[in-house]
Amino acid sequence: MNKNVTTEIKWALIFSVVGLAWMVLENIVGLHDTYLDYHLYLTNLFAFPAIYMMVAALKEKRTKAYNGTITYLQGLLSGTILSAFIALLSPLTQWITSYVITPKYFPNVIVRSVELGYFESTAAAQAHFNYANYATQGMLFAFIIGVITTAIAMLFIKNNK
Repeated sequence: MNKNVTTEIKWALIFSVVGLAWMVLENIVGLHDTYLDYHLYLTNLFAFPAIYMMVAALKEKRTKAYNGTITYLQGLLSGTILSAFIALLSPLTQWITSYVITPKYFPNVIVRSVELGYFESTAAAQAHFNYANYATQGMLFAFIIGVITTAIAMLFIKNNK
């Protein structure tokens, strides 16, 4: 079994850069201010490029590390490692998003969520919408969803002989 993780590192970096580009796009089209009410729904469209990248990474691993033949468990291990790298990079990408790309997102979403009644007070909204909370949630979400995506994708990618 090839224990080289260069494919996973490469795709974790690609995933992070694409995620940052997605945040720039969301900000440019106004999902972080003017059209904030649609953000909750439209941000989930990132699932499409995310799934594509996970599948591409697993296929590359199959080709480069396993000479075109990969078992379900080999792919699951690779995807879990990839998910861990993405999760480890997510606090950095969240910091870049929060403080460089769109520093007004948290203030905007705090005000709007109180206006809409999602939170009863500004303090309650601030407790939810902040860098620390998003960084923690992002790490957990990246890892868990990455492993689940891998588990499903490997049903189609595996080709053990």
